[in-house]
Amino acid sequence: MVTTAFRAAVRTGTGALVLLFVVLLAAGAPARAAEDEPAYLKLSAGYKGDIFADRKSGGFFAFEYRPGPSMELWHIRPSFGVGATTDTSVYGWTALNLDIYFGSRLVLTPSTGIGLYSKGKGQNLGSVLEFRNGAELAWRFDDMSRLGIGLHYLSNYGIGDTDPGLGIVTLFYAHPLTSLLPD
Repeated sequence: MVTTAFRAAVRTGTGALVLLFVVLLAAGAPARAAEDEPAYLKLSAGYKGDIFADRKSGGFFAFEYRPGPSMELWHIRPSFGVGATTDTSVYGWTALNLDIYFGSRLVLTPSTGIGLYSKGKGQNLGSVLEFRNGAELAWRFDDMSRLGIGLHYLSNYGIGDTDPGLGIVTLFYAHPLTSLLPD
């Protein structure tokens, strides 16, 4: 009962996320803390599972690349990532991200994407094709690096045999590529 309500809220949240993108674009560009946000390499570690269902949980680790301003369109940037769980599941994705600044330090980044999932010895999500929706909240430091938390949900939205979904909570560090490359 609770799991069904949670999934319905997540699906409704997906529609709300798309609506947020449209409203922000129609209202004008979101407030930018810096004109030249760099490209990022992001490392994440966290928990995967579902606290509302009797489901195996475990660790989740991910590596993600987010290009710089040359790949930006209407303040939306793509990202490309790969993640693995402690029970050998692997998920590779591409997503669209929108940074929303609250002052010059706090950054909220809603995202929506699509990817390929291999269950390994982990959760059967019902399909190889899985959608990834969520948001991150980060603190941006003077060197443009970010430290934050992320909450994402994987679902095939009914295109697979089953659709149990999978929640992921992470702590992440995003390092700007400008400080890794020489001038």
